[in-house]
Amino acid sequence: MTRYEEIIKRLIEFRNERDWEQFHDARNLALALMLEASELNELFLWKKDNEVKDVDVGRITEELADVLTYAFLMAEKFNLDIFQIVEDKMIQNGQKYPKEKARGTARKYNEL
Repeated sequence: MTRYEEIIKRLIEFRNERDWEQFHDARNLALALMLEASELNELFLWKKDNEVKDVDVGRITEELADVLTYAFLMAEKFNLDIFQIVEDKMIQNGQKYPKEKARGTARKYNEL
């Protein structure tokens, strides 16, 4: 069993022991993911560049773990291979953002 399969198994066991699957439909998982990402972003809200380094890494870890948990549960719900979907997205982004045009710029693909 891979480390990823192990963590998914443990997440499902944790969820099922609490009878939370009833709340984990796609809409609620997507909303939870967004809310946890917002909590992660809140750690950086109103911080100046020189203050970002002082954000508590423990809090970043907690919020990022929540984001990943809901992302993993969403992927599991739709039987998605997280590694494959990231690889596929990198290929798509490589086509939208060719390195010759995108290097060193933050412009969107339709502005390159």
